[in-house]
Amino acid sequence: MNRYAGVLMSVTSLPSPYGIGCFDGAAYAFVDWLAKAGQRYWQILPLGATAYGLPDNSPYQAYSAFAGSPYLISLETLIGEGVLTREECDAVDFGSDPAKIDFDKLHENRLALLHKAYERSNIAQDGGFHAFCADNAWWLDDYALFMALKTFFREAPFQSWPKDIRMHWDFAVDYYNRELYFDVEFHKYLQYKFAQQWSQLKAYANARHIRIVGDIPIYVSPDGADVWAHPDLFQLNSENQPTAIAGCPPDAFAADGQVWGNPLYRWERHRETGYAWWMSRMWYSFKLYDVVRIDHFRGFDEYFSIPADAKTARGGHWEKGPGMELFNAIEKALGPVPLIAEDLGVQTDEVKKLLEESGFPGMRVLIFGFTPDYDNEHLPHNYKPNSIVYTSTHDSQTVCEQIMDICSEPEKQFAYRYLRTSHAEAMGWSAIKCVWASSANIAMTTLQDLLSLGADSRMNTPATIGGKNWRWRVRAEALNPTVSSMLGEITKTYMRG
Repeated sequence: MNRYAGVLMSVTSLPSPYGIGCFDGAAYAFVDWLAKAGQRYWQILPLGATAYGLPDNSPYQAYSAFAGSPYLISLETLIGEGVLTREECDAVDFGSDPAKIDFDKLHENRLALLHKAYERSNIAQDGGFHAFCADNAWWLDDYALFMALKTFFREAPFQSWPKDIRMHWDFAVDYYNRELYFDVEFHKYLQYKFAQQWSQLKAYANARHIRIVGDIPIYVSPDGADVWAHPDLFQLNSENQPTAIAGCPPDAFAADGQVWGNPLYRWERHRETGYAWWMSRMWYSFKLYDVVRIDHFRGFDEYFSIPADAKTARGGHWEKGPGMELFNAIEKALGPVPLIAEDLGVQTDEVKKLLEESGFPGMRVLIFGFTPDYDNEHLPHNYKPNSIVYTSTHDSQTVCEQIMDICSEPEKQFAYRYLRTSHAEAMGWSAIKCVWASSANIAMTTLQDLLSLGADSRMNTPATIGGKNWRWRVRAEALNPTVSSMLGEITKTYMRG
């Protein structure tokens, strides 16, 4: 049986002098760090162009299912290409805290630098740029115009644009493409540089036997190029306004449920097209990543539908999703593909049946196991081989926060006994050993748990806003040889690699 291990960390969490982790030297150094530790997987968060103005710049609310975030473009590389100077980059205010991302400063200042790089790039003579635009026109043309229009209409959601362009009428599309030509070209340039730099980083990782686990949301942003350009694929009215939106019902954690706001798919229309949009999305995802994790797997069996004008999820109801029909179509088009199903939370018997029929590995999370019943599927002795298991995730508390701050005293004592932890060993390392020793084929930890960090390092608290989520960054000195060597020893001990 192949047993492997890896680390979950967003690219944005890497150290960098320019405000956010990106595809620069720190990313390559992290790949080397993983390789020395015997790791085979680097799981990242979605790489999409995050929607400015939406709560906390969530990577799960991107402007496109296909475009990459311009924030991830390495300024160091552009300096090396001669289209920016180090003095220009060093003069920009990206925020004062190296451990947190300041998205407001990025939006104000980083795009201005990238525009200078675009103006100085001789893309008219760049055959690679023109080939990229031609190969990706099927999504890039709409996305680049959408982003140019966002600037033209002062970041207003597309639902408030004039009707001709809001409805994506051909004559309006042609008109704005002419009027905003250079703005459109700028966004195509950004996607060209993103694709160029990411493909080089991924190739570097693959050459060192590290596979990239990508992450795609099940839904797309309500204010995004996909909904704007393909309204027939979503539950919209005749004015291209959503009639129903996604969320989840009331539960013990949220009395009113959660309203996510994403427009729901018109699955009958997708079925009529042979799931063409999904085929394109999955094909493109496997160009970017080696393995793909699909968020909210339950939504393919049943999805929760909420009236678009509802303030809470109390008036929502469940509707049937495409089920195995979609995954059979994917396999027919792409062959067997390495997918991971995010099957956390309450799962019905029907969802469990869908997961079993698909053959995809599901997820288990150690910290979810420390509950009053003291025996559940998230404890390592219950893990199945065909699963990918974690100490904690980007959406949860860290191991230290969960045990020290959240667990009741009996749960805490049970966790101490189960992990066999002691004052002589950091709690994160005890958790890693426990998960690494399990029978699961793939074991993962977050970088926060590797460093035994607490609540101040949390990446995201679901269903909350307020400027704290998605901002955590690791300090460069934390990615040191000692930590890599310790992780490598544990990985060898439990025969992963």
